[in-house]
Parts: sequence; structure tokens; C-alpha cells
Amino acid sequence: MAHSAAAGTAPGIPLIVVVEGLAKALFAAFIFFACFAFSETSPYDAVAIPTILLWLCLGVRLHRGALPLLGLLLLYLAAIVTALLPYLNEDFPVTWTVQLIYLSITCIFFAMFFADDTQARMELALKAYTASCVFSAALGIVGYLQWLGIEDLFYKYDRASGTFQDPNVFGSFLTLGALYLMHGLLTGAARRPLASLLGLLIIVAGIFLSFSRGSWGGSAVAVLLMVGSVYAGSTSVRLRRRIVLLTLATIVLGTVAVIGLLSVDHVHKMFETRASLTQDYDEGETGRFGNQIRGLAMLLERPFGMGPMHWRLVFGLEPHNSYIGSFANGGWLGGAVFIGLVLTTSVVGFRLLVRPSPYRAHAQIVWPALLMFFLQAFQIDIEKWRHVYMMLGMVWALEAARLRAGGRLVPGAGRRPSET
Repeated sequence: MAHSAAAGTAPGIPLIVVVEGLAKALFAAFIFFACFAFSETSPYDAVAIPTILLWLCLGVRLHRGALPLLGLLLLYLAAIVTALLPYLNEDFPVTWTVQLIYLSITCIFFAMFFADDTQARMELALKAYTASCVFSAALGIVGYLQWLGIEDLFYKYDRASGTFQDPNVFGSFLTLGALYLMHGLLTGAARRPLASLLGLLIIVAGIFLSFSRGSWGGSAVAVLLMVGSVYAGSTSVRLRRRIVLLTLATIVLGTVAVIGLLSVDHVHKMFETRASLTQDYDEGETGRFGNQIRGLAMLLERPFGMGPMHWRLVFGLEPHNSYIGSFANGGWLGGAVFIGLVLTTSVVGFRLLVRPSPYRAHAQIVWPALLMFFLQAFQIDIEKWRHVYMMLGMVWALEAARLRAGGRLVPGAGRRPSET
């Protein structure tokens, strides 16, 4: 009794177990809160610091497999800070740079966190993230269909936005959750397939009602890559047949759901508007593409770029292209490093899909989602999206775990824990 009282825990439960349980719960909340993006700050940011500090105290480490990520991020930040120096008296560029440094720190933390106890931690994070997706998508659907009197919270610019300021960010955020649920259904890892199917349909409806062309196209590419990698990585004829049949069934159900939504008049009208390849704000000399062409010519004469967030002062709009934006914000060095980070991560991501390892199943979920954001970066600014840094850290953590495994395989390797 005295020992239990001194430990501050129930009889037979070591204090470290209680602390680790608290740390896991805090981490799950950290991931779930990623969907709250009504403003520049969110509950995600409030939970980030205590979560990171607690897990650092519990002993997360940076493994050699993630060192290239650390080096590239430090070099990128150095380029941004160097470009910022002439504008230290301007509040907005300074604030933006500080936020970028913070997001990079979270990325390195994710790379450290998921590199150990990888399977269990990835499942914890993906479950919390998927719950966040279903929650936000449900609110987006409710807002768009005007079922409550608070639609303006979940509905922007005649498009579903869920718990986000921007429908484009909302639609893209949901893709990882859709991939996780679909992967579970395809491989048999889902313990509650009907609940997973319902959650998947809610998320797909949310993506559709965001009317984000980038989210539509990116999600399609991500799903094709995920399904293709699962099919190619399977040696079981039965599993391959299951993959084909369930993929076809999902397409049919998704098509039926979309047709049902299109039967609503204002949904149909918005679809006709958004389905075109370009919008009015894309075209013309002062449109998105015109600004990019003029801006590229200017950047060729500015080795240090325009300075963080100065593109908008010149053109009145964001660049809507993270690759061009990296050159504008961080000069030639910043742009080159950003492209290098994307290319290096792409090599790592595809290698994780191709090479058999205990971590391939989770790579089949996370890497296609991150690749989608790399593709979307050609037509939108992703460098301030919190979940992109999470996925970036996840991919490098999976690579670090794969390298530590040394190519050793165990029975059920490449499967998620609930499959074995």
C-alpha cells in the first residue's frame, strides 16, 4: 500500500505505464485536432508543444534514416531566414517564417516518433486522423446541404469546407483518411468493415462537395497508386481477386453517391462550374498563370528571391504554386532545396512501396497521400499545411524503420497489425 501511494498509481501499475498511456492519449488528440483550421492557430498548435516535450522526455530518437530530412529542412530554413533579413521590420514575413520553423520542428518530431514502435504508432495516428476526417467531412456535408442554422461555419464560397477556412485544404485533408479506410477494406484489415465503408462514403462525399479540382484529381491519383501497389505487392491470388472486386464495388458505390448528390440542383450547378480545367481567376495577364509567368522572369534576376510572403505584395495574390513560391520566399537556394526535398522524398516513398518490409502496408497508405500534395503544389501553396508535415515525417520515419530492420522479414511482413 505504501509503495502504491508513493508511486501515485493504482496497485500493480507502474508510473511509467500511466505516463505512456497519457502520452499516447495526448498524441491521439494532437493528430485529431489537425482538422481544426478555422484560423491561423488551432487546438492542434496548443497540444503540439506539450505532446512533443512529453515524448522527448520518454526518449524518442532521431535515427540515421531520417538525417537527410533534417539536413534538407535546416538548409531550406536557412535560405528562408537569409531572404528574410532585409525585412525583419515587417511583422507578417517574420510571423510566417516563425510558423514555418515550428512546422518543420513538428515534421522532425514525427520522423523521430514513428521510427520506433512503428506499427503501433502508425495505427494510432492513422486511426485518430481518419476519425478527424470523418468528423470534418460530416460537418462539411451538413453545412453544404444546409441542414442546420450554422452552415456558414462549414460552408465557404458555395462549397463544403468542414472545419477549414479553405475548401481546397478541406478536400485534400480528407484523402489520407479515405486511403486508410480503403486499404483496410481491400486487405481485410478492417475489423468493422461496415463502419469503415460508411466512413469512407462520408469522406468521399466531403471530397466531392469541396469542389476542389486539385483534391479530385489528387485523390484519384493517390487511390490508383495505393490500389496498384497493394495489388502488385500481393502474392495471393485470393487477395488480388478481393482487391479487384472491392475496388469495383467501391467505384460503383461512389458513383451512385455522386449521382445522388448531383440530383440536388445547386450541387449540379456548382459541379458544372468547377469541372472546367480553368477558372476566371486563372486566366489573363493578371490571373494566376499570368502572374507566375511574369514572376518567373523576375526571379531569374533575384538570387535571394523577393523575401518571405512578398510575392503577394507584388502581384496582389499568392503564387498558387509552392515550387515557384519556394524560389520567391527563399531565393535560388530555397527553391533548389525545396525541389530536392520533394525529389528525395519521392525516391524514398516509391522505394518503400517496391521493397518488401514490415512497413510497406503503411507506406501504401501514407506515401500516395503525400505524393498527392507534391502534385497539388503545382497549383496551390502547401507549405503551411500542418498535415503535410506530418505525412512528410511519417514517410521518412518508415524509411528509418526499414533501414533499422535491415531487410529482415517476419511472418505477415508488409501487413498492418490487425491483419495478422
